[in-house]
Amino acid sequence: MDVDPMEVVENEDDEDESAASREKKKSRLNTWVAITVALLATFMGICKVKDDNIVQAMQQAQADKIDNYSWYQARNIREEALNAAAIQLEAQADAAATPKARGAFASRAVELRGLAKEQSEKKAQQKTDAENADKSYNALNYHDDQFDLSDALLAIAISMLALTSLTQKRWLFGIAMVPTFFGVLMGLAGLFGWRIHSDLLAKLLGT
Repeated sequence: MDVDPMEVVENEDDEDESAASREKKKSRLNTWVAITVALLATFMGICKVKDDNIVQAMQQAQADKIDNYSWYQARNIREEALNAAAIQLEAQADAAATPKARGAFASRAVELRGLAKEQSEKKAQQKTDAENADKSYNALNYHDDQFDLSDALLAIAISMLALTSLTQKRWLFGIAMVPTFFGVLMGLAGLFGWRIHSDLLAKLLGT
């Protein structure tokens, strides 16, 4: 049986075209993977800067809360000590033998009562400041959780994109878009203060 040279050439041309088509598809997929990874890395860098600032603010809020509660306890002790001293002076005034002594004791007792009241008012302010610092910490922690969730989801997405480039499976690129979408969503929520949060994932990741 004779071999038709033209048929051989056509088969070779078809194989070349098929190989070129595969290479073109592979190159296109790798390009999409590279662009996506580059964009995600840039986005994660922006989120990292914002998250670091939030963490610093959280540390300051925590320090303020501790300081205010420490002052609250100190002022509470001072108030109790001043009231106790006033009671003792009032008792001495009642037992004093002369009106002059009773007046001196009573005057000092009134002075101590005034100081105790001042400490009570300052103590109440310290408690309010501590509670405000705690609220600020919780609000900041809410957004810190969003960035933590974004980091975790985008890390998963980048890993899946790396597998996509390695295996050349287009469907894997599609699956990688799922954590990409939610990771970007959580990052944007943290950047713009949106009230989007997953308590389940936060508990799972320990954030």
